[in-house]
Amino acid sequence: MSLRLLSYNIRFGGVGREQALAEVIKAAAPDLVVFQEATHPHVIERLSAATGFPFWAARRNHSIGYLSRREVAYHEWHYPAGARHSFLEIVPAGTETRVFGLHLSARFSRWDERRRWREIRALLEGIKRHQDGFHVLVGDFNTLAPGEILEMDKLPAWIRALIWISGRKLQRETIQFVLDAGYVDGYRTLHPDDKGYTFPTWDPHVRLDYVFAPKVFKERLLNCEVIMEPKELIKAATDHCPLIAELAVD
Repeated sequence: MSLRLLSYNIRFGGVGREQALAEVIKAAAPDLVVFQEATHPHVIERLSAATGFPFWAARRNHSIGYLSRREVAYHEWHYPAGARHSFLEIVPAGTETRVFGLHLSARFSRWDERRRWREIRALLEGIKRHQDGFHVLVGDFNTLAPGEILEMDKLPAWIRALIWISGRKLQRETIQFVLDAGYVDGYRTLHPDDKGYTFPTWDPHVRLDYVFAPKVFKERLLNCEVIMEPKELIKAATDHCPLIAELAVD
């Protein structure tokens, strides 16, 4: 059995853009959507009605929520010490697969990268008991993977300034920490030479959205793609291109 998993940052709660978001989701045909910036539960409820996905959960002022075509056996928000956002654990019914949705702190300064590193360390510490089973980490990590090129001239001036005062070099500790913990980058594993940019939708030039699986289960990553079409609809919906992965689940 497979599970189509969509990661989608809907920006500022998605208020006023429900129709465009619903159209993107329906076109992608996922089984489970993990949202970031899903801070307004009524928006997720409207998306449930518009897409026909009956199972959903969101909490006001919590970034992570979900929408599912399939029944969900269990979900719970967790609150690692020092993290800006909670993360959400989801177990689709009929499987032992666990999906951990997350949204790490934003911005590109050295200090923010250290904060992201602390957040992901706390998350991995909190899910140690699930390390032997198949699970994935999915969401907006707000950082770059080692070796990936950032087109600095396309960044807003205030972000370039943060990078400059941080030593003129982007820190990439967060993704390296995940890789060193025994995970594989789903998109990069399947597309070693493609850019895979997910942000911003009007001029994609940076990859911020990821799905990771334990290295011992990498064969269960059947596919992983960035959805960039139809371009005008993607742009109208939000500022992140959705990332979809197909997983072989038990």
